[in-house]
Amino acid sequence: MSTNKTQVIIADDHPILLKGLEDFLSDLGFDVIAAESNGLDTLEKIKNSKPPLAILDLEMPGLTGLEVAKNCKDIGIDTKFILLTLHKELYFYHQAKDLNLSGYILKDFALNDLSKAIEIVLDGGTFFSEKIFEEIENSSVNGEETQLTPSEKKILRLIATGLSSKDIANKLFISERTVDKHRSNMISKLNLEKKHNALLIWAQKNRSFIE
Repeated sequence: MSTNKTQVIIADDHPILLKGLEDFLSDLGFDVIAAESNGLDTLEKIKNSKPPLAILDLEMPGLTGLEVAKNCKDIGIDTKFILLTLHKELYFYHQAKDLNLSGYILKDFALNDLSKAIEIVLDGGTFFSEKIFEEIENSSVNGEETQLTPSEKKILRLIATGLSSKDIANKLFISERTVDKHRSNMISKLNLEKKHNALLIWAQKNRSFIE
């Protein structure tokens, strides 16, 4: 094994994307010392190897890329992290910034961004996909989250506890239809995917904002 190659650990729960990323990095001259498909194994490999760089999928079984990065930073590992994601939601971007992560790249533009991002990150800089900044510029001056009404924040607090729309309606003495309307409005305001658990995930990850 060549000692002058920069070591990197990668993780993605999609096998084809993981193999493509490994081949791409190898072609660039990097030493891919681990290619994992879940966050728990990734965390262990990073803790054991402490590579200069880790490129992680945001969403993985076990631990998310954000959680892996946070765990490493909490115990003082100096690995630089670049997250790859399909998510354009601003709260993921803000979480990455709060953790002082080095890079955040949208998978849609990974081929264009990744080699440049790696060069910048290994040189001590940061790289965030330009499309993320377009989302920020297109949001209101105060940010999307601050557009939530007090009633919506109250419902979000209840959603964070795992209550259903019916339970929330009974607790707030309003109709289930009203709760569902609030849910729909919040999904739109927060630019979330229209999945049944999208608000639950957001609320649990942003308790400090809604409490």
